[in-house]
Amino acid sequence: MENLTEIKVRGYHADFYGHVNNARYLEFFEEDRWAQMESKIDLRKWSEKGLVFLVVNINVNYRRAVPVGETILVTTQLEKIGNRSVVLKQEILVKESRAVAADAVITFVITDRSGRAVTMDGEMRQEIEKLQGPQ
Repeated sequence: MENLTEIKVRGYHADFYGHVNNARYLEFFEEDRWAQMESKIDLRKWSEKGLVFLVVNINVNYRRAVPVGETILVTTQLEKIGNRSVVLKQEILVKESRAVAADAVITFVITDRSGRAVTMDGEMRQEIEKLQGPQ
């Protein structure tokens, strides 16, 4: 796990019971996806070409409650690059214990200006492969 996004859990992240609301986990996962993509891919260049990352499926497993005041770490790993989609594996860890609070599998496509998913080959595939990190 080379790149981790660290987030301090605040009161506005919590539900009535004082722990992270399930919808906030999706925001935490998204925060790390953006951080990873921005650090490895020139998203401005992609945007100029009319290319957009579009999440098409998310499956989340909630493993443990995270209370206000805890610090979490979010990780993202490339699982698979298909012909027109990419699968990422993400985890939210409690910083102190490294216990998994939630994990998710996210599938995204890249669409062009027409809104259709594009084939991931050539330079585009090489850019996406940067999400693997060092081998």
